[in-house]
Amino acid sequence: MTAVDAAGRLAGLAEEAWDGEMAADPVFATLIGDRRFDDRLRPNGPDAIAAEIARLDGLLQRAEAMDDGPVSTADSVTKAALVDLLRFERDLVGAGLEAWAVDPLDGPQVAFLNIPSFHPIRDRTEAEALVVRWREMGPWVDRHVATTGDALARGIGAPAALVRSVSAELDDLLARSVDEWPLMDPARDLPAGWDPAERDRFATDLRTTVEAVIRPAFARYRDFLATDLAPVARDDDRPGLAFVPGGDLVYGQLVRSHTTLDLSPDEIHRIGLEETTRIDAEFAELGGRLLGTADRHEAIARLRSDPALRFATSDEVFDVAAASLARANGATAGWFGRLPRADCEVVRMGEHETQHSTIAYYRGPAEDGSRPGRYYINTTDPATRPRYEAEVLAFHEAVPGHHLQIAIAQELAGLPAFRRHGGPTAFIEGWGLYSERLSAEMGLLTGELDRFGIVSFDAWRACRLVVDTGLHAMGWSRDHAIDFMTHHTALAPNNIANEVDRYIAGPGQALAYKLGQLEFIRLRERARSALGDRFDVRAFHDVVLGDGALGLPTLRGIVERWIASID
Repeated sequence: MTAVDAAGRLAGLAEEAWDGEMAADPVFATLIGDRRFDDRLRPNGPDAIAAEIARLDGLLQRAEAMDDGPVSTADSVTKAALVDLLRFERDLVGAGLEAWAVDPLDGPQVAFLNIPSFHPIRDRTEAEALVVRWREMGPWVDRHVATTGDALARGIGAPAALVRSVSAELDDLLARSVDEWPLMDPARDLPAGWDPAERDRFATDLRTTVEAVIRPAFARYRDFLATDLAPVARDDDRPGLAFVPGGDLVYGQLVRSHTTLDLSPDEIHRIGLEETTRIDAEFAELGGRLLGTADRHEAIARLRSDPALRFATSDEVFDVAAASLARANGATAGWFGRLPRADCEVVRMGEHETQHSTIAYYRGPAEDGSRPGRYYINTTDPATRPRYEAEVLAFHEAVPGHHLQIAIAQELAGLPAFRRHGGPTAFIEGWGLYSERLSAEMGLLTGELDRFGIVSFDAWRACRLVVDTGLHAMGWSRDHAIDFMTHHTALAPNNIANEVDRYIAGPGQALAYKLGQLEFIRLRERARSALGDRFDVRAFHDVVLGDGALGLPTLRGIVERWIASID
């Protein structure tokens, strides 16, 4: 086989895999601007899951069997990235998490209500597709309930903490009038120029669907949680995969997929303890220098209790996020040679998700330029939001963090679509965490107290290595996990509880941040040591961001080749 033939086969398989991914996750397709599947939701239920596993197994076998012979370095990177993607998707679907966990962060009661924020309507065809998608939400929720019910029949119940949170979200949603539901927003956001009668018809179709199909399905879901699931849910002493039949095997698969590293839970736990100890010393040093106490416990208590270190209003939370993003945008040219064309904007998180969500998240831009990247900030309960965390949070989620990396990847001409729009958690979240300490190097912090945000957030991600493995491999209780994070970070108690529940709902994902960050730091120090005076941080950043998000071993090879090319 010639190099041309091998490259063609790989390109064809990559395109086939990505088209399948878009069909399997049509909401994500809409998010990135692929509008072919706007009338669908991700297939669910036993038959759909079995079919998806078979599809991914077949693609993975074909990718792994491809000859590594006469291919370019770029194609060898593409093959490695494709194997990582397919293995991740296969393990995630195969884990069957929806059978044993309900999700307060990304379950249908949250995820469906977020869709209007990135599903714009430009013409009548798209409006019709949206209504079809909305009509599918009711049956989708019913299938989700059936899957969870089947798991119950096999003795597998969801964790009680998650059942409580999702029940509270559904109670809040069902107590609101339909007009307050974000699912009605498209009727208010139609383009100008539509005939009034068509506007009324679309609004009526939407309202009928929400009232007659979606709302009753959510009510049935709420009844199922209260009547069937809550009485047999795993109590807070047994929340993790350690208490699920076959959970150790599932957790091992998820650890490998999220981190792209062959590390055991015990090894990761040890790394987390070592990092936590190192960062504890940073807390003590900062406390002595900035708060007049080198006692870490006293320093953390003051950070949590001093009202002057908290926001007074939701508007203040938003304004600091916006100002931090603007300041970062003004400084990036000195640290990055390649910058994205897509802008990033700050958006308040919707009321339907704030109480049980994380403090912030990022959503990438649409590929066609119709929507910028968006940094969603949780502005509720401002008195629980520390001022010293606000700046570094923006730098992680927006610039130089997620927006810079994801928008740059999306604009890398010549790469297959799956490399521009996807990638391993360890790269994406590792870069976000690496960006936090980078922001201090860039001079983006406005005060010394903001360094507590960097240290607390680094401690937060180090704790994840300990807590995630503790919950899912070592049988920790929920309270044990909360106590450990309370002891070693300055995060607010409500945020810690939400975070622990997040790790319970999504095993393995939380490991990616710190392990990815450590790899970025190691690679930068390796390059600096090897190149000496020839090391250029702008060039290093362009190299690590220049091929999209990759598995950490593949990224290591790219950096080593770059170093060798300069030597």
